[in-house]
Amino acid sequence: MKKLLLAALLAALAPAARAQNVVIKLGTLAPQGSTWHEILKEMAQRWEQASGGQVKLRIYAGGAQGSEGDMVRKMGIGQLQGAAISNVGMHDVIPEPQALSVPFLFEDQAQMECAFAKVRPQLEAALEKRGLVALQWSRIGAIHLFCSSAHRSPADMANAKIWAWEGDPKSVEAFRAAGLKPVVLSSNDIVPSLQTGMIDCIPNVPLYVLTARLHEKASHMMDLPWSWMMGATLVRKDAWEKIPADTRAKLAAIARELGEKVDVEVKRLNTDAVTAMQKQGLQVEKGDPAAWRTAMEKTWPVVRGGVVPAAFFDEVKGARDACKAGGAKKK
Repeated sequence: MKKLLLAALLAALAPAARAQNVVIKLGTLAPQGSTWHEILKEMAQRWEQASGGQVKLRIYAGGAQGSEGDMVRKMGIGQLQGAAISNVGMHDVIPEPQALSVPFLFEDQAQMECAFAKVRPQLEAALEKRGLVALQWSRIGAIHLFCSSAHRSPADMANAKIWAWEGDPKSVEAFRAAGLKPVVLSSNDIVPSLQTGMIDCIPNVPLYVLTARLHEKASHMMDLPWSWMMGATLVRKDAWEKIPADTRAKLAAIARELGEKVDVEVKRLNTDAVTAMQKQGLQVEKGDPAAWRTAMEKTWPVVRGGVVPAAFFDEVKGARDACKAGGAKKK
């Protein structure tokens, strides 16, 4: 009888013994107080509640952990267990997501969304092979070209210096193929470089430009969408799997819910950001779509196989064409 009672006691204590507190340190470039930062803070609170205090999410916003490339490297050595980063910043992990932001590859967001849905399983499988889990994907918005003076066509850009992402030399080569003059910098160096004239133009989404006050120097925005930017909240698979499976399901559901919430909010805020910046002196310039499309198509042969694996680039392009033929619905 005593043995049976002891066995029952050990069985009851076993789950408690296995349970462990998990701390996930997560970095992001999202500025302090921005919509993205606030959503991550809400996720941290709800994760702690849903896990009974066992899972704590510590957020390092505003580039406190360095550029997105720095965050990826810190995840690799375990200094960070997570990062909320853009698809372009993921090139240090896997290059495939960058296909979604190739300039002028898609005619509109609906086409990009349609193509993304078709290739998403492959992207998540590629991340998992690198020991990462994509908890949710978010839509950061349409990228526009912001410059210190008006540039409506590639010909206007002859002497303009455009920011290029650090650690992605083939993207630099692609810019040059389009006749642009890229300057390679860390994302954390954008503000001082605009101030000193080291760069004249930066492609980014309006909400980020407003939040980071970049429009105070880059006060001219081209009205044409340059491309679209996605983001994802990534966590190391080994850290994620320390959390009990039933709790992981709850936390993943929260992440997806908040991802959908921020998508709706950010779409509105990007529109509001342009209006707010116009009140502060931003000039919206009408771009020449045919000239830009012709110039940026010259980047595609460099991107294909140089930035993004050729087979995947072709698959995304094929998905785009299928979406175009099927008439992707605008969101």
